[in-house]
Amino acid sequence: MSTSLGGVDVVVIGGGHAGCEAAAASARTGARTVLLTQKKDTIGELSCNPSIGGIGKGHLVREVDALDGLMGRVIDEAGIHFRMLNQRKGPAVRGPRAQADRDIYRSTMQAFLQQQPNLEIMEGSAEDLLLDGDAVRGVVCADGAEIAARAVVITTGTFLRGKCYIGDRWYWAGRHLRDSAETEPPSVGLAETLERFAFPLARLKTGTPPRIDGNTIDWGVLDTQPSEVPPSPFSYMNAVRGVALADRLIACGKAYTNAETHRIVMESAHLLPAPSRDGVGPRYCPSLYKKCERFPDRTQHLSWLEPEGLNTNVVYPNGLSGPFPEEVQLRILRSMRGLEAVEIVRPGYDVEYDYVQPTSLHHTLETKRIGGLFLAGQICGTTGYEEAAAQGIVAGANAGLKVQARPSMVIGRDEAYIGVLIDDLVTRGTDEPYRMFTSRAEYRLSLRQDNADLRLTEKGRQAGIVGAERYEVMQERRGDVEESVARLMGTVRTIDAWGTMGIHFETAKSSEGRKKSAAEVIACPDVTLQQVEAALNMASLNAASDTLQAARHAPGDSGVATAMAEAAAEGIAAAGAARTPAWAAETVEAQCKYANYVTRQVKEMETWRRNQDLRIPADIQYTHEELPPVSAEELEKAVRPTTFAAAGQISGLTPNSLVYLYHYVTKRGRNRDQARAKEVVTHHFMEQEEAATV
Repeated sequence: MSTSLGGVDVVVIGGGHAGCEAAAASARTGARTVLLTQKKDTIGELSCNPSIGGIGKGHLVREVDALDGLMGRVIDEAGIHFRMLNQRKGPAVRGPRAQADRDIYRSTMQAFLQQQPNLEIMEGSAEDLLLDGDAVRGVVCADGAEIAARAVVITTGTFLRGKCYIGDRWYWAGRHLRDSAETEPPSVGLAETLERFAFPLARLKTGTPPRIDGNTIDWGVLDTQPSEVPPSPFSYMNAVRGVALADRLIACGKAYTNAETHRIVMESAHLLPAPSRDGVGPRYCPSLYKKCERFPDRTQHLSWLEPEGLNTNVVYPNGLSGPFPEEVQLRILRSMRGLEAVEIVRPGYDVEYDYVQPTSLHHTLETKRIGGLFLAGQICGTTGYEEAAAQGIVAGANAGLKVQARPSMVIGRDEAYIGVLIDDLVTRGTDEPYRMFTSRAEYRLSLRQDNADLRLTEKGRQAGIVGAERYEVMQERRGDVEESVARLMGTVRTIDAWGTMGIHFETAKSSEGRKKSAAEVIACPDVTLQQVEAALNMASLNAASDTLQAARHAPGDSGVATAMAEAAAEGIAAAGAARTPAWAAETVEAQCKYANYVTRQVKEMETWRRNQDLRIPADIQYTHEELPPVSAEELEKAVRPTTFAAAGQISGLTPNSLVYLYHYVTKRGRNRDQARAKEVVTHHFMEQEEAATV
């Protein structure tokens, strides 16, 4: 049986975060798109933790939003607890995070998709691909129906031959349904199809903790963390309006494991399924067993207790995953303070699934083996909603552009974390679930969460996935940023004058007669844009007040009084205008603070790239003593590369560590050369002295 659907251009398989963004992006290019999912009701489901964003991940969400994606706007509608992480650190590493009401998030995502022109949603299970030579021409569904299409995007998440585990039980499933013990079936046919076409497949796993009854938690003995007020929205489109539930924000609780918890975990390790003990899971979101195994000296581990919505008693104990038998899960929970009487609503479980080694993809996320076939999300070896959404918007956009014979949208490492994510995967591959961190980006001082729209919205507009309204908002914000930066750079005072205005900062040289622009002053530690603009405005108001006082004493018939009064009025107006609009302030301050560092960072990376053929000595000791800034993961993975080009291909080795290793090797080489030169000179003088003695 064939299903025409009026001549479909693109079929997106899967209604998770990658699928939602892919389907919407494809439709925004103008391509007629079908989103094929097993259950319409579960589209946009937060299948694990009820939160969006974080360090690195929050950057991805804002970049997806800058490309007119959905995730940022949806979490702004559904968010019930917001925080800007790393607030005390520099702007480059701050990351927005929000908890969501699961029901509102899901219904909002579905509403956005239903309103999207050029997009139709169908229920069905994709079992096979239709090919025309080495190019895709459609999808075969489980009921035998065929959907003809010129491009297909597979976003199957954990469903590709998915297998769930609890204790000694296992069963084929992609995931559990949230509100029942039922499961959703795995995608076996597609896995066999990819295997038949010789795609490199391997297995990964992830896990989700038990859900617990909030009414059985002793909240009174726990530390709590309130939401930030006012909350910072994710979407640039909500910069002025704010988030929808700002008046209904909730607090989270903090619970801690202890020695008894760890004893139960380790004594029960034999009850874990083998893949959960030995399988490749997410390094940066490990199970409680893996935490206890890797860090035996830790006396406690933190678990955030996150309510799953405004109208439910279900709580998500973040950080306590592990597919122990349900009775063991309950013992683990009840060993923790505040959870002594807790009840489990649904036990936690692990899921193991197939993924395709992402080196088999182009940077557009089109496969190298089959034209018109795109992959996105956990099928590419990633972990997390945000990484999936980032890949989804790129894959969907490029699928839509391909069928219209329009130029592809490729995002570079220097343009976005999305570019870093995709480049890391398609050039290095991965053998564990990939998670985004700011340390993975060599240009992270430029790739901040505050300026994603200024970096990407123009690119998205050129690709046809950014609408007119968002583009106009970006242009207005960019104008405010540029105007403020230019004004600050053009406002110059002597260092002493800044001091009289209450702005004090250390300087390496004598301050006498030296001048600094307002932008340079903001670059100094502990000086903020708000302080500088307040000082400048106060100085302008004081000057205007003095002028106005002088005008009152000027001769009335000379015209001087009128001129001075007009000048005072202009000064007062200028003082009010010389203030950066709120939605541009963070970006303006970051540009001022990082201006010199960005230049230096670019030079460092250029130097490193020019010297990629430089050999790395075989006797380098990859230890914390020799290379202190390099993480344990990187030391583990740096298996004696012979050149910096080879080191750059190692998955998980960050640009920062590569630059440090380069400086370490070159400095060691200089020290060795200097020592040898000294030996030569010393030997020469000894020979001369010996000859003179003879």
